[in-house]
Amino acid sequence: MNELVTDVKKLHEETLENLKSSKANNTLRAYKSDFRDFGAFCAKHGFNSMPTEPKVVSLYLTHLSANSKISTLRRRLVSIGVVHKIKGHYLDTKHPVIIENLMGIKRKKGSIQTGKKPILINHLKQIINVIDEQKIEKIKKLRNRTLILVGFSGGFRRTELISVDHEDLDFVDEGVKITLRRSKTDQFGEGQVKGLPYFTNEKYCPVKSLKNWINLSKIKNGPIFRRFAKGSILTGHRLTDQTVVLIIKDCLRLAGIENQNFSGHSLRSGFATVAADSGADERSIMAMTGHKTTQMVRRYIRDANIFKNSALSKIKI
Repeated sequence: MNELVTDVKKLHEETLENLKSSKANNTLRAYKSDFRDFGAFCAKHGFNSMPTEPKVVSLYLTHLSANSKISTLRRRLVSIGVVHKIKGHYLDTKHPVIIENLMGIKRKKGSIQTGKKPILINHLKQIINVIDEQKIEKIKKLRNRTLILVGFSGGFRRTELISVDHEDLDFVDEGVKITLRRSKTDQFGEGQVKGLPYFTNEKYCPVKSLKNWINLSKIKNGPIFRRFAKGSILTGHRLTDQTVVLIIKDCLRLAGIENQNFSGHSLRSGFATVAADSGADERSIMAMTGHKTTQMVRRYIRDANIFKNSALSKIKI
């Protein structure tokens, strides 16, 4: 009997570990950060945060709704549910008291959500131009311009971008193949290969910039995008995803573009929007960006075609 109890306990521990392993590290950090906010709310109002009950979650969502978007509320709900699951507790996140409250909040706030802006071609050119004109060390300029050109051209998530190693690059006649070992939507490590072709305009060519960066930095293995120590001393340490955000926002600021409504996601959404505007179909866009569902890609296509498909454009005045 004791052996059976021990076996079940081991199975329980292994199952919880598997649940943790099913999520990317950045995703787990985001869940924990969201749950800390929920925990603070519960502590303030005398509720149990672990395990909690649907009524408390519903109250928390109402509390958040005054200053948060519907998408934020949904993300917090997922986070609370996942953390409960990891800790071995069940929480019915589809309980009517939660779902109907969310529906009511959505109806009151309206369903149109304003997301972060995409970095489009005109932004991209302005950014690269201002980087090239900066009065800083050449090696820093080259890293930043390569980061942005590759990030945009490959429709990379910022976590994917910083994960690229020298061993993941394969330069061919047509351009460069970049292998992603694992990404947010590829938790089983099946891998994905992105192909970046040479551009006619070398100034904005991601492949040319990447080659120049590797030659100048003398990187032979390990992370492609690295941090600098004092001055322009290149370290072996990988950039963080937050550093990518800071670089993007700083470059936008230098280019005279209001950066408040842009994020680290703006490179990826920019690629998808520009590709859609250029006539690429949703399947080819998804193949590059790694989207698993068509919902977001169709939104990019709709946004890109908002003027093209306008009935007003058919009217001659």
